[in-house]
Amino acid sequence: MSLNQPIASAVNTGECKIGAKSSIDAIKTGKAQLVVFAANCPKNELEDIVHLAKLAEIKIQKFEGTSWDLGEVVGKPFMVSAIAVIKPGDSKILKMV
Repeated sequence: MSLNQPIASAVNTGECKIGAKSSIDAIKTGKAQLVVFAANCPKNELEDIVHLAKLAEIKIQKFEGTSWDLGEVVGKPFMVSAIAVIKPGDSKILKMV
């Protein structure tokens, strides 16, 4: 099942942090409920996300597309390697992972 619609819905109706550094900050502060990362997320950032999410017991989900694709889904004209879902809004993304 594609995550495109649930991600777009979470960004549009909820609260999300866009980008790996913002996502890592959201994990550290305990605000993130879920982190979605692109298939080509830089290795060092992905390692930080995975490690910190495991410590904080926050779910992570791989997006089966590039950071260009993830950027397009969230409506940004640039690469987005990760997003942290703070509040899902009308999205059902938390139930899907």
